[in-house]
Amino acid sequence: MKAPEPYTTPESYAGARVTVMGLGVHGGGASAARFLAREGAEVTVTDLRDETELAASLDSIASLPIRFVLGRHEEADFAEADIVIKNPAVPRSSRYLALARRIETDISIFLSRTSSPIVAITGTKGKSSTSSAAHHILSQTIGNTFLGGNITRSPLEFVDELTEESTVVLELSSFQLGDLRLTGAGIGALRPRVAVITSIFRDHLDYYDSMDDYVADKRLIYAAQQNTDWTVARDDSWGRLFLRETPARGAVASDARLDPAEAGAVAGAWLDGAVGLARVPGSRDGGSGSAGGVPNAGGAAAGAAPEVVVPERLLVPGIHMRRNLVAAGLVCRLLGVEADAIRDAAAAYPGIEHRLELVREHGGVWYYNDSAATIPEATLEAVSSFEAPVHLIAGGTDKNIDFSLFSQIAARVAGLYLLDGNATGPILETITTDDGPGAPRSRGLRPHGPFASLDDAVSAAAGAAREGEVVILSPGCASFGMFQNEFDRGRRFRDIVQALG
Repeated sequence: MKAPEPYTTPESYAGARVTVMGLGVHGGGASAARFLAREGAEVTVTDLRDETELAASLDSIASLPIRFVLGRHEEADFAEADIVIKNPAVPRSSRYLALARRIETDISIFLSRTSSPIVAITGTKGKSSTSSAAHHILSQTIGNTFLGGNITRSPLEFVDELTEESTVVLELSSFQLGDLRLTGAGIGALRPRVAVITSIFRDHLDYYDSMDDYVADKRLIYAAQQNTDWTVARDDSWGRLFLRETPARGAVASDARLDPAEAGAVAGAWLDGAVGLARVPGSRDGGSGSAGGVPNAGGAAAGAAPEVVVPERLLVPGIHMRRNLVAAGLVCRLLGVEADAIRDAAAAYPGIEHRLELVREHGGVWYYNDSAATIPEATLEAVSSFEAPVHLIAGGTDKNIDFSLFSQIAARVAGLYLLDGNATGPILETITTDDGPGAPRSRGLRPHGPFASLDDAVSAAAGAAREGEVVILSPGCASFGMFQNEFDRGRRFRDIVQALG
């Protein structure tokens, strides 16, 4: 496919004084520091955390000529810097950012250095799996495809490997999208060939003032698109709003058979039972054809014959994983990949770590790591993915979200094992009733815990589970306090389960 023109002429950072604010543990800060140091910039890394908490990130850049200011910030590092690189976790209201002459992010620097076609994916739930699945299918079909962004790999790690024939899949959080408004080129630097917004739910309301503010950052993913690009959205109230608003052509992903035009789209994909179908203008029925590998919008979507892009048999469990593959299959079809090739690649998609990831079978019990489920909606889908009895390890940190779904979650599981954290109280209030004197009584089951450690929770769940049953870590909460992040939580769970004797 033909690549778009570069957004800007690549900038030289040689000799520039650069402060990386927030080294972090996801890799973005370290990748930016490494990239800029190798470009010849004078790099300072500053983070409020200390050497112990940042050990892994520090080790990855220890050999480079970088100055470190840890456990504190110094105003001079911001006021005197030519560029400040903002980590997504840093609040935009930070007084130190207000001192900066210029703010950039690893994403904005990457966008200034590439002319490769981009598939950009955001949303509350499903964005990582959809990104991973799209990358898998494209890698298996057209090849030369790269995956980065919020999925824990900065695109600066592979920017020098890109060619005009490369395709880049970027998972972008609301923080990463909103931060682009602070940068030199602004949100206009991001013009995806295909933009995807997966399901939207209440989240991160400990950071945003309102749901509208949160969604406003998500909507930036299509702000700079043109009418030759595509926006893919869900067939729900949010998705239909996005499809009305986007300047690009609309494509809809649904759980049920639909005419895309009913959702304000010219293309679409949906589940028909266990099979995923896609209808795209210019497909094999002899419609409008394609240009540069991307189908044109000429002709009605209804004139295209539906094609199977997701087969009945998959390696990954759960209706939500099938839903993510439908969206990924639609993305690849919009990029001109043949439906048969998409279907075959989707059948071999292995899933992604921390998202209903099978850890092992031990003593007839199956253990799954779903640590990336940081909202109750994701946990409900996880426990609904199994016919066998489920022993659920949940709980953690409250992000000012609604825990009422835990009443449905509790009704679906054989055992609930709560981790210690400030979300425990709200969860217990949701799933218990007070029958008068004595302790509250659980609706359907008595929860175990709260446990002060993940080891104790796994031990309790493993002791209660019987052959043929499932133990799953799907917290429905943030991980702060007991863990560095949800990925640290998932790795700890895997280690504990692998050590079960």
